[in-house]
Amino acid sequence: MPTQRQAPQLLLLPLLLLTLPATGSDPVLCFTQYEESSGKCKGLLGGGVSLEDCCLNADYAFQETSSKFCMPCRPPQWSPWSAWAPCSVTCTEGSQLRHRRCVGWGGQCPENVELGTLQWQLQACENQPCCPEMGGWSSWGPWAPCSATCSRGTRTRRRACDRPTPKCGGHCPGEAQESEDCDTQQVCPTHGAWAAWGPWGPCQSTCKGGPSEPVERRKRTCTAPEPSTKPPGNPCSGSANDQRMCSGLPPCPVAGGWGPWGAVSPCPVTCGLGQTREQRSCDHPVPQHGGPFCVGEAFRTHICNTAVPCPVDGEWGLWGEWSNCVRRGIKHISCQEIPGQQTRSRICKGRKFDGRRCLGEQQDIRHCYSIQRCPLKEASWSEWSTWGLCIPPCGPSPVRTRQRLCQPKLPNFPPTITPVEGQGEKNVTFWGKPLVKCDVLQGQHMMVEEKRPCLHAPPCNEP
Repeated sequence: MPTQRQAPQLLLLPLLLLTLPATGSDPVLCFTQYEESSGKCKGLLGGGVSLEDCCLNADYAFQETSSKFCMPCRPPQWSPWSAWAPCSVTCTEGSQLRHRRCVGWGGQCPENVELGTLQWQLQACENQPCCPEMGGWSSWGPWAPCSATCSRGTRTRRRACDRPTPKCGGHCPGEAQESEDCDTQQVCPTHGAWAAWGPWGPCQSTCKGGPSEPVERRKRTCTAPEPSTKPPGNPCSGSANDQRMCSGLPPCPVAGGWGPWGAVSPCPVTCGLGQTREQRSCDHPVPQHGGPFCVGEAFRTHICNTAVPCPVDGEWGLWGEWSNCVRRGIKHISCQEIPGQQTRSRICKGRKFDGRRCLGEQQDIRHCYSIQRCPLKEASWSEWSTWGLCIPPCGPSPVRTRQRLCQPKLPNFPPTITPVEGQGEKNVTFWGKPLVKCDVLQGQHMMVEEKRPCLHAPPCNEP
């Protein structure tokens, strides 16, 4: 194994909430899209179809009538991790959760995990390092002058939140300002204002044309309010009467009517399920002069089934472990400045129905120096790693961990070689687990681990 510093292995303890996959015997709702980010079905194709017919196209998705979960038709795999939930407390240290689900059809996720399984992660969090402390009010200040010079008004006074001043985002309960009515003992003049215009009167004619243009009239009064006499208020300015020309009488409205349905469109797909379409026009008759449009839909759809499975492209699985570092013709190269080679491979999974093969190489080769079980004398302690996730995420008393590792000083071998003239230099990687020992640190020679409890852990409820 490589000797470079590795991130701590984080154990995920899944909370299994099992949702049995559809058996194919009951009809399902079939959709044309599966949204990875939200796990929702999009583009309803229709209901009442069998699961096998819906999943002739691996890009489609389905939902059982008795389930609230959307499942994609592709081979099973883990969904993306959800966003981290809010911190369990608003101040000081707390914890937060995120989750992912095993989704797909016709199999299991890696490590034989059943469809519908939820997996959780928990980590420590802190919105702010301290909690708010409330403050206290000072005494009220003097009243400000009355806001009016006649009749009644209001006056205000203020106080400060400084006895004591709040800390860490706290505040004082209540208001910093209060107001009350005040009376100047002076009478104010009332100025006149127009009330709203009355309704338009009837038009003088039922049609437009004749010896004179017909008009319609309306009135208003100076009563909102009336001007006072003692002290005298100003009268309303402008006219109390208004008139306008009558507009022409409109022709009678004509309601629209639907024409016949057109021909059914051909099935738009060559595999799996598709959707045909019929169309009609609101032209028997066309609505005129403000008449209502036709009631109902101008389009209707039907599901069409090609009964042909759609191609499913292959996807690379994870790379396997690197093989031992060896060199042909030399039995032992460990601990020596002799470069060897090692390989790793991966498998193209899930390809069906003439789908595309995986792009790229199935095997990876690199050059290496073997330091397997080599006694390396010089070694030193690494810095602390970052804190890991909280384990177990859904169990009692979760704990997070960080580590310091004993790291060897690697031999001063050339970092690159030229295996074949004219083909450039190749990097060489150190491989293997050497024999090293650091000075004693907290009673340990190889690894020091520090644990800390995760506080205020929230429950793992079904999202």
